[in-house]
Amino acid sequence: MRHIMVATDGSSGADRAVDVAAELARALSGDLLIVTVADSLAFEEAQQLARTEGSIGDVLEALTTQTLKAAEARARHLGVSQIELRVGWGDVTRSLIDIASGGPVEMIVVGRRGRGQLAALLLGSVSQKLVSLAPRAVVVVP
Repeated sequence: MRHIMVATDGSSGADRAVDVAAELARALSGDLLIVTVADSLAFEEAQQLARTEGSIGDVLEALTTQTLKAAEARARHLGVSQIELRVGWGDVTRSLIDIASGGPVEMIVVGRRGRGQLAALLLGSVSQKLVSLAPRAVVVVP
């Protein structure tokens, strides 16, 4: 398994997932695809910031870029050199499955809990849904 995808939302759980995915990629001489998904939670945050910072599109782009660049820096610090960054849109689980299915991804790494902890309690977590629905191996990092 040399093609690893990790999902991040910038939370501490996602940071742990990035660390595990980076260690796996380094140990397997593999590559790492780091993905973040702009969902309704990110859109609401962007709307609030757009009141003072500019357009919603610009704010969303800045937020996703910041999240991806921070994860990339963590992975590079752990010795991964082959890194691709990508942004998905909409439903987080569906976007992650679509991205993984559209390329050579052999493993998906996610944190057990991200920013939407309260929503996850009510609707089910992304990690739970991925374990059930993803067509690839899924590693859930506590």
